[in-house]
Amino acid sequence: MRSAVITARAAATFEPVGRSVAAARAFVRDALQGWGFPDVIDDAVVLTSELVTNAVVHAGTHADVLCARTDSGVRIEVSDRYPERELPVHNPGARTAGIDREGGRGLLLCAALASRWGVEYSATQKTVWFHLDLPDRPAGTRSAGPALPAEALPVADARVRVAVVQIDRTGCITAWNDDAHALFGFTADQITGKPLADLAAWPHTPGTSTGIADALRLSRWEGSYGIRGADGRVIPVYASHLRVRDTTGAPSTVCLLVRDDERAVLQSPTRNSSGDTGSERGTATDPFEVFIGSPAPDDLDGLLQRTVERARDMLDGDAAYLLLATDDETELEVRASTGLPSARQRFARVPVEAGTGRYGSARMPAVHDDLSAVPGAVPLLNDTGMRSVVTVPLKVEGRLTGSLGVAAEAPGRYGNEEALRLQFAADRIALAVESARLGELERLRRGSLSFLVEASDLLAGTLDRDQTLALMAQMTVPTLATWCAVYTIADQSSEPELSYVLHEDEDRIDGLKALLSRVAPPDPVPTPGARVWTAPAEAAHSAALRTSLRTVGLNDNAHLLNGPSTSFATAAAVGGETVVLPLVARNRVIGMLTLGKPTDDHFRQEILELAEDLSRRAALALDNARLYSERTAISQSLQRSLLPPGLPDVPGMEVDVIYRAAGEGNEVGGDFYDLFPIRDGAYGFAIGDVCGTGPEAAAVTGLARHALRLLAREGFDGPAVLQRLNAAILDEGARSRFLTLLYGELRPQPDGSAELKVVCAGHPLPLRLRQDGTVEPAAEPQPLLGVMDDLELYEQTVTLDPGDVLLCVTDGVTERREGTRMLGDDGLTEVLTTCTGLTAGAVAARILRAVERFAMEPPSDDMAILAMRVPEQLPEHP
Repeated sequence: MRSAVITARAAATFEPVGRSVAAARAFVRDALQGWGFPDVIDDAVVLTSELVTNAVVHAGTHADVLCARTDSGVRIEVSDRYPERELPVHNPGARTAGIDREGGRGLLLCAALASRWGVEYSATQKTVWFHLDLPDRPAGTRSAGPALPAEALPVADARVRVAVVQIDRTGCITAWNDDAHALFGFTADQITGKPLADLAAWPHTPGTSTGIADALRLSRWEGSYGIRGADGRVIPVYASHLRVRDTTGAPSTVCLLVRDDERAVLQSPTRNSSGDTGSERGTATDPFEVFIGSPAPDDLDGLLQRTVERARDMLDGDAAYLLLATDDETELEVRASTGLPSARQRFARVPVEAGTGRYGSARMPAVHDDLSAVPGAVPLLNDTGMRSVVTVPLKVEGRLTGSLGVAAEAPGRYGNEEALRLQFAADRIALAVESARLGELERLRRGSLSFLVEASDLLAGTLDRDQTLALMAQMTVPTLATWCAVYTIADQSSEPELSYVLHEDEDRIDGLKALLSRVAPPDPVPTPGARVWTAPAEAAHSAALRTSLRTVGLNDNAHLLNGPSTSFATAAAVGGETVVLPLVARNRVIGMLTLGKPTDDHFRQEILELAEDLSRRAALALDNARLYSERTAISQSLQRSLLPPGLPDVPGMEVDVIYRAAGEGNEVGGDFYDLFPIRDGAYGFAIGDVCGTGPEAAAVTGLARHALRLLAREGFDGPAVLQRLNAAILDEGARSRFLTLLYGELRPQPDGSAELKVVCAGHPLPLRLRQDGTVEPAAEPQPLLGVMDDLELYEQTVTLDPGDVLLCVTDGVTERREGTRMLGDDGLTEVLTTCTGLTAGAVAARILRAVERFAMEPPSDDMAILAMRVPEQLPEHP
C-alpha cells in the first residue's frame, strides 16, 4: 500500500458534534461518486460513519477524514486527536464484542468489509485506515440513457462550444482555449495569469460556505455559476471541474464550461436513488438527508432556503419557492424562494383556495403548462417571466402545512412525472419543516410574551399623553415595523390627527411626516385586527415620480406642482406593506396605530398578531393618559382658584410668600395664605393650616380664605372675624376640619414703622426679628378654630420698627423631620437670627433652604412662609 500511486486526494475536518457523522458520510459519498467508484460507496460510507462516530462522539475530538484514490482502489483514513485511546490488549479468554455494542464495532466492521485495514499512532493523534479494492469490471459503458426521439433531445446552438480553462494551485488561469475566447470575449493573452475569482460570479447559497477557492480544491466539482465577459455582462455557465497533477507533481484544475442552457453536454447522470436508500447489507439512509444534504441547516430559514434550491435543481428549474400555511390554513405565506425577487415576495400572503377546480387549491398537486394562458393562476409568479410551474402541498398527518413549487421560463416543462417526484420530496421534508416551524413559533411566542410584559410595564409607568405616544412608537420601531405613525381622535366629532411619527432611520422622519400630513388619514374603523392601507405608498410613489420629472425637466407643468418634494428614499421607506390597527378603549376608537415596511416588504402573520395585542394595551394606556390629563387640568384649575390672584403692593412694606403643597399634582393643600386690602391704608393678612392634605383640606382652605376677606371688609375686627369663621367651619358638619390660623391687620405708619393687630388661633407663633439680631414671639397662643362653639379671642398689637421682620410659617416648616430629629421652633429661631439685614424675599428663601436641607426626603406636609419687613429709612441728604 505504501508504494501505491495516489491519483486523487480529498480531506476534511469535522467538529466534535453529533451532526458531523452525517456530514462525513456525505463527504465520502460525494468524493467517491466524483471519482467514479459507485461500487465501493456503500462500504466506505458505513465504515466512515462508525469511525467518525468513535472520534467525535466517544473520543470527543475533531475528526480528520482523508480519501485517497489509487490505481487499485480507495484508501480512507479517520484520525482523532486523542492518541491515549489505544487498542485493548488482546485477551484470548475475553468474549468478542457483539455487533450491537458501541465499543469496538467500527474495528469489527473494518475487519469484515475492508480489503485491508490498520491503526497508526503518533504523538498527537490516532488514525484508523482501511482500503477497499475495486471489483473487476468489464470495459465498456459506464452509464447511458434511453433512446429518445429528436424532439425530446436538449436544444443547443449550431456549434456547441466547450471552454477549456486550466487553473493552477494559486487559482490563476494558465490555459484558455479558442472556445473560451468565443464564449467570453477575452483572448488567451488578456486572461492568462489572472485569478479565476476575478471573472467568476459565484453563487452564495445561504447555509453553505463553499466558495470558488473551496470548489477548486475539490477533486471533482460540477455545477452552475457565472462568468463576466469582456463586455461586463455575466454569462451563466455550467461547469465540470477535475483536479489533476502534472508530471512534476504540481496540482491544477481543469474546468470545462458550456452555456448554462447547454448543461446536458457536461452534466453527469443523476445518481440512482436506490443507492441512497440503502445497500444490500441493510444500511439505511435518511430520505430527508438525501434530499436536503448534510449537515441540514439548524434554523428554519436556512432549511427552507436549502429546500427550494434542491427542489429547483432536482427538476432543473429556473425558480422555486416555498410557502407555509397560517394557523387557520386559510392563507399561505412566502418564506423562501430562489430565482425570484425574494425581497419583494418575502412574507407575502396568498389564499389557499384561489378558485374552483383542481388547479385552484394549494391542497392538491398542480401542473401549469403555460401560465400565459391562465393569467393570475399563480399570483406569486406574476411579472416574473415564468411560464410553466409545478406545485405540491406539504402535509403532516393530513393537515396542510405548506406548498412547494418549481417554475421554468419555458412552457411545457413539467408533467405528472415531475409532480410525483416533487411530491415524493415534499413528503420527505414536510415533517422536518413543520417541526422547525413549530420551534420557531415557540421562540416567537416566548419572545412575544416577554415583549408584551415589558410593553405593559412601560405603558403603565406613565400617565403623560405625549410620553405614552412616544412609547407606543418606540416599542414598535424597529421591533415590529420599519416606521410607525400614531393618529389620535379627540372626540367622536373630531377628525383623526397625526400625533407622532417615527422611523428607524432618523433622517427619514421629517420626510415621512411631511408625506403623511398630505395624505388623508385612515378611516377610524373599530373592527379589530390589522387592515392594509395603500394610500401612503401610492402617494409616495406618485410624489417621487413628479419630483423626478421636475428634475429632468419632462413635466411641462412642473412649476404648478406645490408642496415639498418627496425623495425616492422617502418613497422607498413607505413603499412596502402598510397596515392600520384601531386603538379602541372603552368601546370608542381613540386613534389608529399605523405600521409600515420599506419597498416591497410584507409583515409576518405572527408580527401582526403581536401588534394587535400591543395596540389593545396601548389604547387603554393612551385613554388613561387622556383622562388623567383632563382631570389634572380640571383639578389644577380649581386649585389655582383657591390661591390669591397676587400680592398687593403695601406702601412702606416688603412682603414675600413661598408656598409648597405636598402631593404630586397638587397646587393647593391644607396650608394657605392671603394678603388683601381692607380699607384705606389698612391690609389684612392671614396664614393658616387646615387639618390634613389634599382636596378635602383644600375645600376648607377655600372657605376660610374667602370668608376672611368678606368679614374683614365688612368692618369686623380680628376676634369677630375668627369667631364667625369658626361658626362657618362647624356648620360643615362631617366635612369640617379644625383650622389653625394667624390673622392680622397691617397699617403702615407715617413715621416709617408698621402697626400690626394679630390673633393667633392655635397656629405657630409669629416671630419678630429685630435689627440687632434678637428674635422673639410677636403674639400669644389662643384656641384653634373648628373645635369649640364659643371662642373668646383677643387681638394683640405689635409695632415693627424700620429693619424689623415678621416671619409667619405653618407647621410644615417647624415639624420638618429627619429620623427622630425635628427642626422645631428653636431651629427656626436659630435660622432667623442669621437673616438680619436681608430683604423679605431673601428671608423667606433662606428659611426654605434650611427646611429642605434639614432632611433628605422630600417634604410630606404643606408649607407656607410669609415674611413682612419694614425697610430701613434712608438718611436725608442736606
